[in-house]
Amino acid sequence: MEDKYIPLEEAASLEGISYTGLISRINRNPSSYCFNRRPNELGGKERILISVNSLSKKAQKAYQKSLEIETKSETKSDEAPWYLDIDLNWYIENNKERYYKAVEQAAMIQNFMKSSTHKKKTIEADLLSVELGCDRRTLYRNIDAILEAQAWALKMEKEEKHSFDYFIPLALCRKPRVSKTFPSLTAEQKAIIENIWFNKTFAANHGTIEMLYEAFQAQADKRGWQSIPSCKTVGRYVKHCMTEKKGYNAHYLAENGMKAFRNRQMVKATRDISSLAVMEFVQGDEHTFDLWVTVKQSNGKEKAVRPKLVCWIDTRTRCIMGDIICVDANADILKQSLVKMLYSNPGGVPKHLHIDNGKDYTAKTNTGQARNERAMKDDLEFDPETIGFYRSIGIEEWSRALPYEPWSKGQIERFFGTVCRKFSRWFDSYVGTLTASKTSSKIEKDIAKKLDKGELLTIEEFYGYWTKFKDEYYHIREHSALKKEKQKWTSPLALFENCEDRYDKKPPTREYVNALLMHSEIKPVKNVGITKFGTLYQNELLNHYINQKVRIKWEPDDVTTIHVYTLDDIKICDAQSAELLKIAPKVPQEALERHMQAQKRQIKDARETLNRFNTPPELRVTDTETPKVIGGLELGIKGSGNKTVEVPLNLTAAKSENKQQKQVDDEVNDYLVNRGNQVLYLLQQEGMKNE
Repeated sequence: MEDKYIPLEEAASLEGISYTGLISRINRNPSSYCFNRRPNELGGKERILISVNSLSKKAQKAYQKSLEIETKSETKSDEAPWYLDIDLNWYIENNKERYYKAVEQAAMIQNFMKSSTHKKKTIEADLLSVELGCDRRTLYRNIDAILEAQAWALKMEKEEKHSFDYFIPLALCRKPRVSKTFPSLTAEQKAIIENIWFNKTFAANHGTIEMLYEAFQAQADKRGWQSIPSCKTVGRYVKHCMTEKKGYNAHYLAENGMKAFRNRQMVKATRDISSLAVMEFVQGDEHTFDLWVTVKQSNGKEKAVRPKLVCWIDTRTRCIMGDIICVDANADILKQSLVKMLYSNPGGVPKHLHIDNGKDYTAKTNTGQARNERAMKDDLEFDPETIGFYRSIGIEEWSRALPYEPWSKGQIERFFGTVCRKFSRWFDSYVGTLTASKTSSKIEKDIAKKLDKGELLTIEEFYGYWTKFKDEYYHIREHSALKKEKQKWTSPLALFENCEDRYDKKPPTREYVNALLMHSEIKPVKNVGITKFGTLYQNELLNHYINQKVRIKWEPDDVTTIHVYTLDDIKICDAQSAELLKIAPKVPQEALERHMQAQKRQIKDARETLNRFNTPPELRVTDTETPKVIGGLELGIKGSGNKTVEVPLNLTAAKSENKQQKQVDDEVNDYLVNRGNQVLYLLQQEGMKNE
């Protein structure tokens, strides 16, 4: 072999010893080694190179293998050993016994390569092969594999700058069997199987392997394939696609749709609940119980219904607040639930309210904005109707849950699951979870028969059981989520009452909240009053607002009276429902007289107001409606009046005469008052000139 010179570091690696060990070996017998000196390209001392022929036979063979490896890596990369790209941890996990046995064998073979002499090599090889349980030919093949692994380890160490000595035991291991290649399936056949199995219609209809194979056979006949694999092979390839090729999520999406995929398969994030303060973040939703109770209708008959629960949950403590059980929840029930939360314990004014996407929660009367506007607006700072009920009672922020995404309000959704498991199942009228996907979750019961026999609870009795469950079971028992969060208090009520990190805001007055609970609407005032619910509402104070718009408010339970306000929320009056006048001659005299008196009062009031506005500024006295002068000059000249009177024989004529005389007197008095005001004004002007 042509003499080659290599650095001392590389020679030490080929010998399988350290650099210091090689220097010690050279110092013991320096005449056995040939050296060459070359200048250092980077400057400094000359580099000392050692001859490969001076090294041991083992090192020479390792050097020869490294040269072969360099040639292989440059020409045929496919000839590289299998262990170059293997995951060592995966291989050890799946082949522990085989790997550790190879470690022991590699150590024995390396000792043989170091210690064996040329004369005793055959004998030692036979002994080692017997010890390893193989023949001499297999032993030499293993030696050759170890030398190749050492060469590859040395090459990779130069490139990656870390050790690859684990190549040596792997060289004695078998290459892992490559499975699931499906050689009987061509690329076209694999694509056809995938197209059928992942088809949306096929997946949504829960297509089976047998159905897939029938469609696959039809495609084979259409494309003229000579042979096709068996149904078992197709089934194994489908399983391979679902697991190894990561097709489970794709098939679930095709089978169940995006709504179910987002709910069941989409990645979710875990929130840090312990960082919230008490009453900082409150969630609300409705729950329909999976049982039946009775309610009494207005006609006295009893009806079986499924009650609904409207409640709120404090996200930090999991306390239930503002719970109301009703037949049909609406925006008014929702407001009553919030009011109950404000003034109850546990309860209070929350900082942030996370509401459901239902129309009751997102009504304009509650949010102050249209339902299609999802985000809360910050520029609404007007009357309570404009900013909505939520912010009118002191809630700073609100947000809406996205439709069909219950995980955004997971705490209250999990509470409803607890209600189903721990509460609803104890009632005789329980009929199973009607929203479950499995038919077996539903329980068939004759509710109509139970209603006739009186076996159903009334909604009032059911509310009593619910209150007992909430106060004596749920609120005082250990909550698994609070325990998992390592809270100091693990029951909802104890954490609510003792937690120091709390959002504390005083609720508004009850009178103010009661006013907010009223319904509101803007209506025009006509000359007959205000019309609402097909009923006419009247009050004399509305005379000043005819042909103007006002805001009316009414209580849902009492519509006999409406409360009238200006558009600036200044109260005008309370208008009562009025009785309509009959058509003459059926009109009652008393009702007609009341109507005529109201007309006269309106005319008189309009005249007085007109005179007041026509009074010059000099004649107006501040802070008084009518000037009052004590000891002043009497300017109103009065007539002497009639000295004699005639008793009228016709009462109608007498009334007419009195009416005419009164009208004349009023006109004379108005004329004299106006003339007197003019004279007084002139006298004051003259006095100012003289001064």
